[in-house]
Amino acid sequence: MKRGGFLTGSESDAGSPRRYLGRRLVQLYVGLLLYGASSALMVRAGLGLDPWDVFHQGVSGLTGLSMGTVTIATGAVVLLLWWPLRERPGLGTVSNVVLIGLAMDATLWLTPVPHALAVRVPLLVGGVLLNGVATGMYISARFGPGPRDGLMTGLHAVTGRSVRLVRTGIEIAVLITGVLLGGSAGVGTVLYALAIGPLAQFFLRFFAVPGGQRDGRRDEGSRTPSEQAL
Repeated sequence: MKRGGFLTGSESDAGSPRRYLGRRLVQLYVGLLLYGASSALMVRAGLGLDPWDVFHQGVSGLTGLSMGTVTIATGAVVLLLWWPLRERPGLGTVSNVVLIGLAMDATLWLTPVPHALAVRVPLLVGGVLLNGVATGMYISARFGPGPRDGLMTGLHAVTGRSVRLVRTGIEIAVLITGVLLGGSAGVGTVLYALAIGPLAQFFLRFFAVPGGQRDGRRDEGSRTPSEQAL
C-alpha cells in the first residue's frame, strides 16, 4: 500500500506471500546493521575511505560543514534524483538513515585502532566484502533502498545497464569528484570502487526473496526500479 508517497512492505513486494514478511524484515535490519559495521571496519583499516565518504570529506573541507551534515545533505539531494527514476522511499530508506550510523558508531567503539598492516588489510577486505553482503540483503528485502542504492537501481532500470556496471560507474564518478574536492583516497578506495558493483549484483540475486516479481502477479510497468533490478 502507498501512503503519502512512501512504500509500505506490502506494496514494495506485493507478489511475495505474506509468510515471507518475517524473512524480509530480518534481511532489512540485519543488512543495515552489517552495512554500518562494514563501513566502520573500513574506517579502522585506515587504508582509504569508500568513494562516498571521500566525497563527503572533500565537500566538508570546502564548505566548513561537518561530514555528518554533508552526508545528510548529500542524501537529500540524491533523493531528489529519484523522482525522474520512478523510485519511491520506503521503510528501508528511512531505516537506512538511522540504523547505519548507529551500527557504525557502535562498531567503531568496539573495534580498537589497529597499527599492524597484517591486521589492517584483512579489516579492509572484510569490510568491502561485508558491505556487498549487506547491500544485497537489505535491498532484496524490498522495503525500499537507501538514497544512494536507490540511485543505483533506478539508473539500472532506466538505462538497461547491469547493476554491476551502474554501481561501479557511480562509485568511480563520486570518487573522482571527491578527490578533486580534496577528499582522502587510498588503496581501499580503489578496491571498494572496483569490487562493490560485482559484489552487489551477486548478493542481490543470492538474497532475493522467493515469490517476488517473478510470480507474474505484478505488471512489469507497475514495479519500481529497485524491484526490477532483482
